[in-house]
Amino acid sequence: MDIEQIKVALDNSDPQQRMKGIRELRHYEADIAAPLLLDHINDQEFLVRSFVAMGLGRKRSDNAFEALLAMIHHDQDPNVRAEAANSLSFYGDISVAHLRQMYESDPHWLVRRSIIAVMVDLNSPRELLEICEIGLSGDDQAVIESCLSALGLLAATEQQPAALQLLLPLVPDQSWRIRLQVAKSLGNFDHPDAIAALNKLKLDQDHRVVGAVLESMI
Repeated sequence: MDIEQIKVALDNSDPQQRMKGIRELRHYEADIAAPLLLDHINDQEFLVRSFVAMGLGRKRSDNAFEALLAMIHHDQDPNVRAEAANSLSFYGDISVAHLRQMYESDPHWLVRRSIIAVMVDLNSPRELLEICEIGLSGDDQAVIESCLSALGLLAATEQQPAALQLLLPLVPDQSWRIRLQVAKSLGNFDHPDAIAALNKLKLDQDHRVVGAVLESMI
């Protein structure tokens, strides 16, 4: 589609056509695509806004960055906020503090899992540790498991001692899923306390946990 056809699609009352227009903007540079995307950050359809958020991560500009900040704070749909958080991470180090603050203020599981996923790639071990600690204090199982998995990535970093302090108390957790993820993460730590915990989990009553221990110790 040429740019005029895209503009027509973006003005169409059919959200499918608007999404098609947004997808076609991937073929254009940021100076052309970003202004058109910005016109639709308040579209009435959440799927369209999600596509806009996705596009603003790939067609980066100062105005696009500010728009994504507005979306993570004010959009009513968690799908859009999660997509905006993911796109914000494409801006690199400047996004870390914003994502850290968003994680604390937005408790929705989809948003938090999206932030954990992108923070892993932003090389910010201190902030990753902080958001994991926040996530572990909640009661959403999916978020907790994501946090436990991320803590395993902090082995051999300056945050290793603190990460171990979060993992070790969960060795006897009642949930086998929690114990399994703890076992996987502890396998990354070359530390006597981690090894002792893995030896304990090797005797776990659930074979899935035992299997995770054996796999992590290979």
